[in-house]
Amino acid sequence: MPNAEQKAIKATYFSIIGNTLLALIKGITGYFGNSYAMIADAIESTADIFSSFLVLFGIKYSNKPADENHPYGHGRAEPLITFLVVGFLITSATIIAYESIHNINTPHELPKSFTLYVLGAIILWKEISFQIVMKRSIETKSSSLKADAWHHRSDAITSVAAFIGISIALIFGKGYEAADDWAALLASFFILYNCYKIFRPALGEIMDEHLYHDLEAEIKTISQTVDGVICIEKCFIRKAGMKYHVDLHVMVDGNISVKEGHDISHILKDTLRGKLIELGHVLIHIEPNFESIER
Repeated sequence: MPNAEQKAIKATYFSIIGNTLLALIKGITGYFGNSYAMIADAIESTADIFSSFLVLFGIKYSNKPADENHPYGHGRAEPLITFLVVGFLITSATIIAYESIHNINTPHELPKSFTLYVLGAIILWKEISFQIVMKRSIETKSSSLKADAWHHRSDAITSVAAFIGISIALIFGKGYEAADDWAALLASFFILYNCYKIFRPALGEIMDEHLYHDLEAEIKTISQTVDGVICIEKCFIRKAGMKYHVDLHVMVDGNISVKEGHDISHILKDTLRGKLIELGHVLIHIEPNFESIER
């Protein structure tokens, strides 16, 4: 059964191949179909190719094992790659907006009707791609793969905008040639909004922001099943790549020996890492409790 890294890498190759084919299809269709919205769409897909390569590099590098200089591994490379991917998205949105404004003020022919059929197929494919890559990002806990998934959704949004704009231009005819350019301009704002949605969690990861309440609750529940653990006093979680590093303050009977407390901490660590495979380092600090507590 493939591990998280293998799943993430396969999903990234899927994105690279898909974006390369779509960039060619959109560029050729936009050129011969007189659709500037589709050409703008092709520009975004071209940027997506490079960002997917960045994601691939980030996933491979962040999963390198810990070494002397990186005792916690290389996981922080992944949110840094996510920032670069967001930069690509912002650049794409800016280029699309600039080209759209330029084309709105430049007289040109109506787009061809066949572009709608191509766009319909592209929208369907990009939404399927989004669902596939997003599912893999959830399974692997990969922030950069999530950014790649949102690239597919952004692409679908720009294609929907282009579809609407071309439809308006074809229905209303002369005088509405710029409708698909306005659609592309609108799509650029959707892309910028998605940039924020991708950037915010990655920033939280870099800043060790506490965002993992569900995992914290799960850790506490599992800990209570270990004999000798009275309660969890503190639980701090930070994410690095696809792994979660945990610091626990565990209450045990204050009258037991140091060795017994040490043994409890090892059993607890093994239990947590056995049941929660996404955990990386688990650091346990034993706190003595001298009160008589009914278990």
